[in-house]
Amino acid sequence: MLRKLGFLTIGLFDEADPRLGHESTLEIIELGERLGFDSAWLRHRHLQFGISSPVAVLAAAGQRTSRIELGTAVIPLGWENPLRLAEDLATVDLLSGGRLNPGISVGPPMQFDRVKDALYPDTADAEDFSFTRVERFLSAVRGEPVTSFAGFDGFEQFSDRVQPHAAGLASRLWYGGGSLRSARWAGEHGMNFLTSSVVKAEESEDFEQIQLSHIREFRAHHPDGDKARVSQGLVVIPTDSATPQQVAKYRQYAEKRTPRTLTPQGPARMMFAPDIVGTSAEIAERLNGHAAFREIDEVAFALPFTFEHDDYVQILTDMATSLGPALGWSPAAAR
Repeated sequence: MLRKLGFLTIGLFDEADPRLGHESTLEIIELGERLGFDSAWLRHRHLQFGISSPVAVLAAAGQRTSRIELGTAVIPLGWENPLRLAEDLATVDLLSGGRLNPGISVGPPMQFDRVKDALYPDTADAEDFSFTRVERFLSAVRGEPVTSFAGFDGFEQFSDRVQPHAAGLASRLWYGGGSLRSARWAGEHGMNFLTSSVVKAEESEDFEQIQLSHIREFRAHHPDGDKARVSQGLVVIPTDSATPQQVAKYRQYAEKRTPRTLTPQGPARMMFAPDIVGTSAEIAERLNGHAAFREIDEVAFALPFTFEHDDYVQILTDMATSLGPALGWSPAAAR
């Protein structure tokens, strides 16, 4: 049975009026809380027309909500200084009352050859985008020393660890992975694991079996074993209360994206999960037959990128009132 229901949004905006798009995202998160969702997650986009600073947006969301957990899926650490990010996340976590669930990933930034001179003008060739960068971040969040000095320098007092320190935040850190290697690493380092609609075709070309192998690899190497937290992110679009025009748009959206789900894509052999469009009963039947879904009890369903605000309201409402209950979930207020 589904225990935790969340949703994920990219937070698109119009370059001519970016505030409107950001306000729409905040309104969607507020709606999610009213509907009883357990969590709301933001994607991360740089030099595009989606949220580039999810930490700042979640700081605002934390002041406009009181219960719903707030996550990132995911912050690519290649764009960040691990120590500075740890400070920002700890601050937002404290202000939200301990509701932050930061998801991160590692690797070179997207379009790195085009952006490296602006991002790292002096150190691009020396930057380490390996798991070591994540280890630096984990150390900072966990409150381990980041400098050899603590005490007074004149009248000013200094700490040897990141301040503020948010107790409990380290247990809510997630790693977004799409390979056996990343799943194993996340488990070995005691993180939670985000598995999305994109995985690497390593030993199979069956998406469900690939995702299942990642979940099991993660838990096999995690101290908590089968109790280690995994959240699955798929694109599901319930149509129970949708208008005929919305249904047609949703199906057209999914059909355009279907060809990429049939075979591995690109040199990295990435496999994409098909979007699932239908009534809540139809989607629940599909998910209950999904090999990886049967292994987890929490999800962060991804909202499609290009829809309108009213579409997201309809989709979230159907998720909370129809799809979630069909999967055995109940809204937070009903527990």
